[in-house]
Amino acid sequence: MTIDLQRSGHVATIRISRPEKLNALSLAMYEDLGRAFTEVRDDDDVRAVVLAGAGERAFCVGADLTESIPALASDRFDISAWDPAHLKGARFYKPIVCAVRGLCIGGGFEIMLATDIRIASTDAVFQLPEPAHGFVPAGGTLVRLVRQIGYAHAMEILLLARKFSAGEMAARGVVNQVVEPERVESVAAEIAERMAGLSPTAVQTIKEAVLTLQDLPLEEAFAQEARLGQRTFTSDDAKRGLQAFAKRAVDARKTT
Repeated sequence: MTIDLQRSGHVATIRISRPEKLNALSLAMYEDLGRAFTEVRDDDDVRAVVLAGAGERAFCVGADLTESIPALASDRFDISAWDPAHLKGARFYKPIVCAVRGLCIGGGFEIMLATDIRIASTDAVFQLPEPAHGFVPAGGTLVRLVRQIGYAHAMEILLLARKFSAGEMAARGVVNQVVEPERVESVAAEIAERMAGLSPTAVQTIKEAVLTLQDLPLEEAFAQEARLGQRTFTSDDAKRGLQAFAKRAVDARKTT
């Protein structure tokens, strides 16, 4: 199995597991990754996800150059077939923490951009080499990168096709934290566990709002924000949270 899915409590870990090939994605792996995302999206017990690569050398170096890229180049199918793996149009609102060790290249970089919080090792290397090979990073990156970070930084990463260090990616706002290699997954897991312990209704609504409101006209965005907010205020999570808050307040008064 080259895409491994494990669950622990309310956290699911999806691992790209082909370390002998630097976790390069075959055609079958793209399909399996998309299925794994769909499975955890539809599992109500899963509240947060960790995405990682097997081994110490790479998170993922992208599409397999001996299979996946030639298939695209031969025009046998459209890159949109990989949309589930790239979380394009998937309505995936559960938070994903990406644990990046080693190489994060091409399609691996693109998949990382589909996640929400990114933890990188000090020895991680990032690159979008596509322009050097005559094509473009069309797995969501042409849309996502410039929306996630500043224009000038995005264009530097997109147009130069050079390698960037984890520190450079942190400075540009692509990754959240840079830690020692042996701590990457534990830090990612701690963050996922923390989010899994919060209200799933609130957390998933926040992500839904961020992904769907940013391109709406201002008044329409505010109106939709109010609808999403009202949905959380009237949710069972909110009722339980308010009851717990009220109980703590009563208990505090009793002790004073």
